[in-house]
Amino acid sequence: MQVQRVVLDCRPGKNGEPSPGNFRLEQISLTPDLKDGEVLVRTLYLSVDPYMRCQMNEDSGADYLTPWQLSECVDGGGVGVVETSSCSALAEGDVITSFNWPWQTHAVVMGDGLQKVDPQMVDGHLSHFLGAVGITGLTALLGVREKGHVTKGANQTMVVSGAAGACGSLAGQIGRLDGCVRVVGICGSDEKCKALVEDLGFSAAINYRKEDVSARLRDVCPEGIHVYFDNVGGAISDIVIEQMNKGGHVILCGQISQYNKDVPYPPPLSDKTKEILQSRSITRERFMVLSYMSKAEAALFELSHLIKSAQIKVLETEVNGIENMGVAFCSMMKGGNIGKQIVKISD
Repeated sequence: MQVQRVVLDCRPGKNGEPSPGNFRLEQISLTPDLKDGEVLVRTLYLSVDPYMRCQMNEDSGADYLTPWQLSECVDGGGVGVVETSSCSALAEGDVITSFNWPWQTHAVVMGDGLQKVDPQMVDGHLSHFLGAVGITGLTALLGVREKGHVTKGANQTMVVSGAAGACGSLAGQIGRLDGCVRVVGICGSDEKCKALVEDLGFSAAINYRKEDVSARLRDVCPEGIHVYFDNVGGAISDIVIEQMNKGGHVILCGQISQYNKDVPYPPPLSDKTKEILQSRSITRERFMVLSYMSKAEAALFELSHLIKSAQIKVLETEVNGIENMGVAFCSMMKGGNIGKQIVKISD
């Protein structure tokens, strides 16, 4: 059978922004003669995520991320359906997901590398397995719970950067549900600000491209900042940390503002920010969701319940067609998405 796939054609230049031209669409022949343990899968949805920018480099900078190889098929989060199976654990029609799903319309893969999922957990919205009821939701929920120290009745204020992205949009809602009296989102457009406040229940939102972030934070966080869910790093984070209270907590989730730069992860802080963290006893610990997978099953069931009961709303930006993977990835890296950026590959 003829299938389409996306390969890495060239790497971005040093400190370079990725472009759709870094990716190439190919047509290949796939022989669906399955060996024992293999399955033929049809791809339904693929995910594009900020961490993938690190995989575009020869050295990803993180031991848990394998760099993508030139002229080889790219991979990431995916969800699909089993079409044929030579794996005893999987049957035709099963819905499955994987962190290492090839960017192909169909693929032959080992069944033991796939996780079978129940469509009822997401009320049939299968793309949610790549976001809110997947690794993104786990990152938001466990990040807030493990590193945020949110306490009901403690009159805490949480600030979220990258707040209209896949993870930030969930983290803010979880902070509110867990007891924060104020949740403030920082994002990059008026449309995103409106979505955060009107759709997701944030107390306030700040458009960093148009507003004075420091002045607006003083306005909307009169009691200071207790918890900061950091998705972006860089100058925005320096401004937030400057207004944090003694004994506050930074949840270091991502540093998207720094991913195009040739710096270590997490990127170094300015001396001023280091001094603030130290003098105010503010914790700033890197959060790695893969270190908490023992809690994943219970957390996914909780996320499923919160979404089904409409306590959490899920925002997605969907693009159609495998030929648009590179465009969707680059758009997401520049903040073109509201909520989770996904690509629909087939029905």
